[in-house]
Amino acid sequence: MQRSELAAAIRATALLQGQFQLRSGGVSAFYWDKYRFESDPRLLWAISQHLLPLLPAAFDRLAGLELGGIPLATALSLASGRPALYVRKTAKTYGTCNLVEGGYASGETVVVIEDVITSGGQVCASVQQMRDLGLVVPYVLCVIDREQGGRAAIEALGCSCTALFTQTELDSLASSPT
Repeated sequence: MQRSELAAAIRATALLQGQFQLRSGGVSAFYWDKYRFESDPRLLWAISQHLLPLLPAAFDRLAGLELGGIPLATALSLASGRPALYVRKTAKTYGTCNLVEGGYASGETVVVIEDVITSGGQVCASVQQMRDLGLVVPYVLCVIDREQGGRAAIEALGCSCTALFTQTELDSLASSPT
């Protein structure tokens, strides 16, 4: 699937219009329902294939953030052969009580995988938590950057932040002829 076709498919499948409360606390007239593109096997596969070349050359593991980053990290793990970690918003209070699931060693380098970034609040919190656990976290990769300050917040932590699509690109590519 070509990039412009993928943009159009994501937009047709996951862009909702209305009044939406965002995790950041803001209100938006549109919402990217990432579960709609993550639950479609054709789109999830195409997204993983387009994310694959955006991965850095050297890293140890992918780290999918709860909940939307998990299917993306799993698809990228399958496509790249790299192991995945699953990062909770808070450590569970039973069993292993882990914040990060999947097994890792201190000092390993991870690429954080996220679906949609708005303010970057949860990504920044998760990056700091993973660093506190001894992981090296220099990279964040997402499907959509809404261009509302998230990239700057993530980069302020010393991470590169790469998006498959920015909001501007999605709007432009989705409306251009294929």
